[in-house]
Amino acid sequence: MTRFHYIILILFFGFYLTGCAVLQTDYETPTVSITSFRAIPGEGMAPKFEIGLHIINPNRSALDLKGISYTINLEGHKLLTGVSNKLPRIEGYGEGDVLLEASLDFFSSIGLFAELAKNKKQEMFSYSLDAKLDVGILHPIIRVNKKGNLSLFSSPQNQ
Repeated sequence: MTRFHYIILILFFGFYLTGCAVLQTDYETPTVSITSFRAIPGEGMAPKFEIGLHIINPNRSALDLKGISYTINLEGHKLLTGVSNKLPRIEGYGEGDVLLEASLDFFSSIGLFAELAKNKKQEMFSYSLDAKLDVGILHPIIRVNKKGNLSLFSSPQNQ
């Protein structure tokens, strides 16, 4: 390679690195909360559930969601899983609601029910929501983890 080619190559990488540095450095993770949870008619024997999520975008750029995958655990047992690619565009400093359908993980739920049968007097149940939001190639995958406790006699406690 000639000296001219080296200069062009160095300039190209300089512009490339500058372009990456211009991307949002103050990007904040969107807030995801569960707003509803209900059983819906399923196909076959496996029950299905509809989960409502509320997403808040604290950034100036729009959140153009491409897909989401999620898991809900109860007492450490994977209970519900699902994916969706039918998601709204959430404008900068905006919020939006998403309805998801999830299927029951039959084998994990058997372990949960067996554990609950042993602890009949248990009043508090720990839960977690793990979600992965895909906002396209130019942004990193957004991972959200919500944990809390459910009580049969009071409202949920979030973390």
